[in-house]
Amino acid sequence: MALSILNNIPALVASNQLAVTGMQLQRTLFRMASGSRINSGADDAAGLAIADGLRANISALSQSARNANDGVGALQVADGALAQVTALLNRAVTLATEAATGTVSDTQRTALDAEFTAIKNEITRIGTDTTFNATSVFTASTTSVFLSDANSTSSITVTVGVLSSANVNGSNLSGNSLTSAANAQTAVTALNGAIANVAALRGTLGATINRLQAAANVIQNQVQNLTAAEDGIRAADVAQEVGNLSRFSILNQTGIAALAQANAQQQAVLALLR
Repeated sequence: MALSILNNIPALVASNQLAVTGMQLQRTLFRMASGSRINSGADDAAGLAIADGLRANISALSQSARNANDGVGALQVADGALAQVTALLNRAVTLATEAATGTVSDTQRTALDAEFTAIKNEITRIGTDTTFNATSVFTASTTSVFLSDANSTSSITVTVGVLSSANVNGSNLSGNSLTSAANAQTAVTALNGAIANVAALRGTLGATINRLQAAANVIQNQVQNLTAAEDGIRAADVAQEVGNLSRFSILNQTGIAALAQANAQQQAVLALLR
């Protein structure tokens, strides 16, 4: 090979290769430090787009699972309140049955009616004061639980209805009293209807609770699988990166040594001038 002082081609080759090795070493260090294979769009543009789309799906699904669980909580509050209403109605049936018999005096019926009135007032109070997240549970408006995976949406709806002594899921107890045997017998019929209506409403709420829980379980499974898919795209293969680190570290050192040797070769020209 002819000696030349205009260009040091071996040094240029060594320098270029050293720059390539340095970039690869830096990328490996970034991946090991971050735990992510994709730290910029340049690392894997297509993979980044897919991983970001999966992450959006995961975020939407995770919130949807929380929405479903919140819906379950609200309906369980309503169901618990209705369980107490059923207990109150059962007590009212006992009072009405007692007042309907001919062996009870009018004075005693007045006392029984006072407790019956207190029960009706308590049912109304439960309907007014029972809340979930500062929102009334017993309302005529439809409760809609929104579910989404960032690409499609759906809702699970249920209407709990207003609760008061005048509207126990369609039964009106406000006009009933136990002041006479006839009134008490009428109240017994109305109370039995109210108990049946509350049981039907609790069945509807229970079915919706089961549906929401099933939806939450499916969503959690989706989140698990999508997270695994995103991890497969985005996460760095630590074992491979450790191997790359050793490889590029050695190449970096040998590149520096090669560049030093290439620069040293130019000094041979000075020997001709001696």
